[in-house]
Amino acid sequence: MQVTIMGRDLPGRGLVSAISLAALLSQPAMALDVTLQGALSDDLRGDLEGGSLLIEQELSEADVSPQEIVSIAQADYQRLLAVLYDYGYYGAVIRITLDGREASTIKSVAPPPSVSRADIDITPGTAFRFGRAEIGPLAPDTTLPDGFRSGETARLSLLRDAASAATDGWRDVGHAKAELQSQRVTAQHNDGTLNATLRVDPGPRLRFGALSVRGNQAVRTERIVEIAGLPVGTTYSPQELQQAAARLRRTGTFSSVAMIEAQEPGPGDTLAITARVAEEKPRRFGFGGEISTVEGLSVSTFWMHRNLFGGAERLRLDAEIEGIGGDTGGTDFLARALYQRPATFNEDTGLYILGEIEQQDEINFFSRQGTIGAGIERIASDQRSYRFGLAVRRATTRDAFGENDYTLLLAPTGATFDYRDRTLDARRGYFLDAEVTPFLAASGADNGLLTKLDLRGYRTFGEARPTTVALRGQLGSLIGPALSVAPADFLFYSGGSDTVRGHEYQSLGVDLGGGQTVGGRSFLGLSAEIRMRTSGNLGYVGFLDAGYIGEEVFPDGSGEWHSGAGVGLRYATPIGPIRLDLAVPTSGDDDGSSFQVYIGIGQAF
Repeated sequence: MQVTIMGRDLPGRGLVSAISLAALLSQPAMALDVTLQGALSDDLRGDLEGGSLLIEQELSEADVSPQEIVSIAQADYQRLLAVLYDYGYYGAVIRITLDGREASTIKSVAPPPSVSRADIDITPGTAFRFGRAEIGPLAPDTTLPDGFRSGETARLSLLRDAASAATDGWRDVGHAKAELQSQRVTAQHNDGTLNATLRVDPGPRLRFGALSVRGNQAVRTERIVEIAGLPVGTTYSPQELQQAAARLRRTGTFSSVAMIEAQEPGPGDTLAITARVAEEKPRRFGFGGEISTVEGLSVSTFWMHRNLFGGAERLRLDAEIEGIGGDTGGTDFLARALYQRPATFNEDTGLYILGEIEQQDEINFFSRQGTIGAGIERIASDQRSYRFGLAVRRATTRDAFGENDYTLLLAPTGATFDYRDRTLDARRGYFLDAEVTPFLAASGADNGLLTKLDLRGYRTFGEARPTTVALRGQLGSLIGPALSVAPADFLFYSGGSDTVRGHEYQSLGVDLGGGQTVGGRSFLGLSAEIRMRTSGNLGYVGFLDAGYIGEEVFPDGSGEWHSGAGVGLRYATPIGPIRLDLAVPTSGDDDGSSFQVYIGIGQAF
């Protein structure tokens, strides 16, 4: 391959006298004006500008010394050359001048007293194309990059990608030590072609050897091996290795996890693996808050131990108080203790034990309840999980039908699919949470089934100032008990920050007449947002919410609808956007309210 760089060779190393060094240190810093010239496509020009340190220096508007400018310019030759290679230009000419003087001819120990202008002149020449593009042997089902074939532009990145695809293909079928054995790349300048022949050495097919652990202090080694669940003795698989690392990270006990392969295969074509971990601090606490004009102030706090018994067991204590100073009936509170033990039944299934006390003092009902339960959670992947539990709940409730004490045996069963790119500020993907809870009434109610569904989807358009369309649908149903004997806290209401903004909290239910309202046995919620972001931290949101409550088991249109709409501001922070929403009712009984204000952290959904 031939590459021409205008100018003489860079100077070699030499001695710098104390006088020369002092002179260099005394040189003044200055700003720099940089131009890029040449017959360049828009894409190539953009990538060259992005790869140039000189242009980056100009954009930073920071003052630098002449010596620094010379060093930056000399480094730019190789950086710009790498960009040109990636576009297939293997005979390019690069000329960089500082105040008209070729940068490569300037000795870094004797720079000019000042530099005000840098000119980059590039003649890319003709883009080379692949004459021959061969790589092998290949594992079954290996997919090479589309552009790696005769006649296509000979981008350097295609050579790298083809080599990676070939070695990864062998690794996927157990050849952990597959590597590029040889490469022959020849540029023919007379016809502008690049001939590439790459040979891969698959190496032997290996099996997972023993898993050893390094770096742990408080977490027992045998528990780390158990949680990782690496299938020792089976054929090597990079996916299995990634899953083992993901299981350890998912516990929240480790700040870092690395699965390190042995340099050489062991006896019997086995490959030893070392899990190198760094443990998090065992204890953590946090707090949060949200305020609205109707629901008032909500505050929450938690304390957590990440490694309770030395096996990555987690104990979390939560406390929440809601409705402080609000118009939602009274003050609600929740106190919860949750114990979780990963890898209890197998590497992907853990145990949880739950105990909680909750009070809901709402406008239309009052409930105080205690629940104890246990269950399992299966983590199918980082995006999918399933859960099943058994619990006993004892509660005292009061609504328009009177007071009631009930005891229920619950079997909560659910699944969560979370394919969002971000939890607090999703821009792409979808989220689905479905829960089905059969219950048997020991006293105070009838047997039944409670179902809830929450589905969200996100799509973003544009790059410079992206706009996200976010949609949400909620569905709820209570099957079994009649409205008059149903547990009051199992019934559905609409209105407020989590359902229909603009309406008062839980303002829509089933109207019994005489000013009496209870919750419904069916609920349908629909929300849509358009989220527009600027080039800075600010964003703007327009939204529309609608909610339906019915006395029937499934929404059939015989119930009541209401809706609300509004606008909002978002300010991006490292922990998620700060949210400010202003909403007004657009249909339904608004009780004379003109608008509602909601403030929180994270998007509304």
